[in-house]
Amino acid sequence: MAAAAPGGSAAGLFPLLLLLPLLPGRSAALPGMPGMLFPRDTPTRERKELGGLWSFRADLSPGRNAGFAQRWYQQPLRQTGPVIDMPVPASFNDMTQDPSLENYIGWVWYEKEVLLPARWLQDPPHTRVVLRFGSAHYYAVVWVNGEQVVEHEGGHLPFEADISNVIRGSPGTLCRITVALNNTLTPHTLPPGSIQYMTDKTRYPKNYFVQNTRFDFFNYAGIHRPVVLYTTPSVYIDDITVTTTSSEHVALVQYKVSVVGSSAYSLSLSLRDQEGKVVATGDGPQGELKVLNPNLWWPYLMHENPGYLYSLEVKMQAQVAWASLEDVYTLPVGIRTVHVTSTQFLINGRPFYFHGVNKHEDADIRGKGLDWALIMKDFNLLRWLGANSFRTSHYPYAEEIMDLCDAYGIVVIDESPGVGIKLPESLGNDSLSHHMVVMQELIRRDKNRPSVVMWSVANEPASELPPADFYFRKVISYTKALDPSRPVTFVTEANYALDRGAPYVDVICVNSYFSWYHDPGHLEVIPLQLTAQFENWYKTYQKPIIQSEYGADSVPGLHSDPPLMFSEEYQKAMLKEYHAVFDKKRKEYVIGELIWNFADFMTNQGTTRVLGNKKGIFTRQRQPKAAAFVLRERYWKIANESSCLPPVKTSHSFCLK
Repeated sequence: MAAAAPGGSAAGLFPLLLLLPLLPGRSAALPGMPGMLFPRDTPTRERKELGGLWSFRADLSPGRNAGFAQRWYQQPLRQTGPVIDMPVPASFNDMTQDPSLENYIGWVWYEKEVLLPARWLQDPPHTRVVLRFGSAHYYAVVWVNGEQVVEHEGGHLPFEADISNVIRGSPGTLCRITVALNNTLTPHTLPPGSIQYMTDKTRYPKNYFVQNTRFDFFNYAGIHRPVVLYTTPSVYIDDITVTTTSSEHVALVQYKVSVVGSSAYSLSLSLRDQEGKVVATGDGPQGELKVLNPNLWWPYLMHENPGYLYSLEVKMQAQVAWASLEDVYTLPVGIRTVHVTSTQFLINGRPFYFHGVNKHEDADIRGKGLDWALIMKDFNLLRWLGANSFRTSHYPYAEEIMDLCDAYGIVVIDESPGVGIKLPESLGNDSLSHHMVVMQELIRRDKNRPSVVMWSVANEPASELPPADFYFRKVISYTKALDPSRPVTFVTEANYALDRGAPYVDVICVNSYFSWYHDPGHLEVIPLQLTAQFENWYKTYQKPIIQSEYGADSVPGLHSDPPLMFSEEYQKAMLKEYHAVFDKKRKEYVIGELIWNFADFMTNQGTTRVLGNKKGIFTRQRQPKAAAFVLRERYWKIANESSCLPPVKTSHSFCLK
């Protein structure tokens, strides 16, 4: 991760990152944030996918700022110097044989030239054209035809810009999109990091630096999710918010719709079931739909028809300057409730036990880039495993993944990128302000998803430090104010008696690695230590507990009997010791167990990591280790004990109770 920067300061890496003017498209002010509806084809909207090969150039100048100094965005990128082809969506790190790109820190540049449909330009006053990025890691500045249109901080959430005026002010239908992207992490980013300069000239070149992070996964960078152009009318449906309640035979769907572009409009809404039958109608920007004998949204393995989704069609009509405009948007809606007691997590009034996994967006070559084949393989493995849930460790996952969770009934703990918050300076006001913006962006994106049952604001922060009390009280209370319908947590590894954030959460999520990071090799200590962990946390807080991480590394094909660390046998043995305690405590107040990890994943290089973290029950290539079969046997058994399902096609007996 070596490079030079002027003056030996981290600011030299991104001189414009701190000085760029605040643009309308950037989420800075918390109130009044515009909507972020997922782009869908409707009778009034069109999409144009911009995936494929983009031109790419890393800024290898000593200060990483040649692109800004020379204004690369004002001309085709190929005219500024050598470019290579780069797939989008994908991480750039593993695409070449160049080790300097693998570990590159600083500004990189992307460019795509797109021909726009002529019809998008033929009705200028009434057609709006929007450029949207699913995510770009970490800090992005975007130009269209040389004009800056948006900047965004944060590597895991969508951002967009209305480019209608820009493209209509340019000759022809060619649209040149230029993106400058910086993956530098600072103490106030999410996740945080720091730049360390090596000043010993006898050991390091001049201005040599490294990017330090305090999280255990590789900091892949690039345009990781789809880029699309889409259209709306000039008066359009900007946002929809839906919440649901239900009783035995009636459900209520509360809705709120915001329209931008005019105050003179009308709204009509139709809720359709999966057969297309209209089950409720409404009108106006705010109201309530009554659904008789509703099909509730149930988790996978909790009902014979999990993931039931209705379709809410919203139609807007407006009169503008002698023209009649219409906009149509259809939102999937699941009817379900969530409630937390001192010992249970209830979905639709029934106790729900999380038997699932932690994951990463991570795979060979593509890094964190969205890949449909990989996504479908992962969901098929989840269902084969009998997993009913996962946590988006340690950042929000792609909207396409979340769509499938809604459709398949996979329950989600939706986590912010608040991982690696270890230093006091990352618990100050600058970090807090940004963290609150991130939570607003996350809730804005995922608020209508039935699969999302809880928000997680952070993973393993230094919650024992004095500033953590104020910090997490503010973040959690703000998250609850944004969405009162869901519980809020963060994931801790702190001592129960010292944790300053735990008083503010609704559910205790605790990570522990007994006989791995603590007392390595001593499986015999797990029953005592894990039992004490649960009893101490519950006695102190009287809140339900999820074992949000546990596990052991295993190298595929490495065997040892008696079990020794890093063998597949040791991973199996550790799981069984944990499971024995889970089975006792889930009769009381333990409401879930999430294995670390679903699959092996890449990390920074280090003496304790051999090509990444090997705690997966599947390899990075999604092949099962011995532990996967242990977990599958367990999860199907738990589902059989707690559910009322007809027989399913599996090697397990799974019968209607």
